[in-house]
Amino acid sequence: QVQLVESGGGLVQVGDSLRLSCVASGGTFIDYRMGWFRQAPGKEREFVADIRNRYGDTSYADSVKGRFTISRDVAKNTVYLQMNSLKAEDTAIYLCAARRSSSTVWRNWGQGTQVTVSS
Repeated sequence: QVQLVESGGGLVQVGDSLRLSCVASGGTFIDYRMGWFRQAPGKEREFVADIRNRYGDTSYADSVKGRFTISRDVAKNTVYLQMNSLKAEDTAIYLCAARRSSSTVWRNWGQGTQVTVSS
């Protein structure tokens, strides 16, 4: 069972940057695809980005393409989400998730980190 711990959230201004981190433990890191999701108040959880840890291939939601970058450090069992040009609508709880690369179910979730973008 993979455990995920996020960090790096905070309060920033429109146009600022933040980098979120997600440290994974309890599994073989390169066997997993890891992703970031977000949930704003009153809205459904939505996909942000994901990365296949073994090969580094990525995918993004259209709303963050060109502004956010997901990456991983295999030696540190850590996935990052670099968020640039933040907008007020990026305000949400950001959650890290993991699934085996052979699975379609996001089975493991972190507790989330709050990102607030103030205008």
